[in-house]
Amino acid sequence: MPRRVRQYVVQHHEGYGPEHWDLMIEQDGVLLTWRLERHPETLTDGPIPATRIADHRTAYLTYEGPVSGGRGRVRIVDAGTVDMVRYDHDALRLVFAGRVLAGRCTLTRVATDDDTWLLSEDA
Repeated sequence: MPRRVRQYVVQHHEGYGPEHWDLMIEQDGVLLTWRLERHPETLTDGPIPATRIADHRTAYLTYEGPVSGGRGRVRIVDAGTVDMVRYDHDALRLVFAGRVLAGRCTLTRVATDDDTWLLSEDA
């Protein structure tokens, strides 16, 4: 996959189920999406568990407000650009340029579970 800078957004989702943050990265006309268990500003405290969820429409890059079906509200807590340095089945090496996420990070698939990942800072 050729490297190119893409947009990303992190939305805080509350008011329905457990509070969480959605990390969305632009890819081929959709947003690849991971549900984060902690705010990305806590990344310095250690890796953040992430669950791969359904791709979202690119309209979510700028959306804040109610979620359809009465599933709470979202607000943007971070946005910017991200360079996908490596992208394969088991890992994404990323360089973020945003307000909260800044610098090198890796999203790594945990074991053989397709949906369970870890977001970690690279040293």
